[in-house]
Amino acid sequence: MNRPFIGIAGYHERARWNIYDTDATVIHQAYVQAITAHGGRALILPPDEQDAGVIDRLDGLLLPGGPDVDPVYFGQRRHPETDRPSADRDSAELLLLRAALERDLPVLGVCRGLQLLAIVYGGTLHQHLPDLLGHKGHCPREGVLGEHAVRFAEHSLARAVYGPRAVVNSHHHQGVTHGGALRVTGHSDDGLAEAVEDPAKQFVLGVQWHPELSEDEHLFAAFVASCARRPADAFTYGFR
Repeated sequence: MNRPFIGIAGYHERARWNIYDTDATVIHQAYVQAITAHGGRALILPPDEQDAGVIDRLDGLLLPGGPDVDPVYFGQRRHPETDRPSADRDSAELLLLRAALERDLPVLGVCRGLQLLAIVYGGTLHQHLPDLLGHKGHCPREGVLGEHAVRFAEHSLARAVYGPRAVVNSHHHQGVTHGGALRVTGHSDDGLAEAVEDPAKQFVLGVQWHPELSEDEHLFAAFVASCARRPADAFTYGFR
């Protein structure tokens, strides 16, 4: 039986290994391990703004965490605390995401990936949560994870994966204020949107936490299983 091909959006960073100290396309190995552990084949997708044709060769798309999305995409000016834009990554990932949604490809958005989903579905973000919530619990400080509970809505994909409640990690200073056409299916106790999904699709789910760091077996298992259910005739062409 063929393993489902799951594209993971990579990004440019300075990296060192062996004799090299250079610009590289990277991704946290934990994403690769999570996909592989549940029967998927991870394919790293460097930022590429030319086209999204690679989507036709995939069974699923994972958008990982990372820096803040350029607020121009949701009609706001840049907040002083907002990261400098990663223009190539923003445009390339939005291109991939829109193409995946058009084809009803399973999509998992992690942290930044959830925020990209909200933008594509017409939602908005708050750029610096301490201004809104009055605390830094969602990102105590750079490199330090917070922890809090999330409650999941009835009859939701998130609840099917986690049950009514879960304790999750947290490392983000931006958040979804309005999910647009998405259904918000997870909330923290302070009212922040923590999970969003599109019930009309087979699997479109965004989570605001980092399941790759908590070795979240349930979420990745459900995502890979959905990718494996893609019908054989869904491919225009491919590696097979």
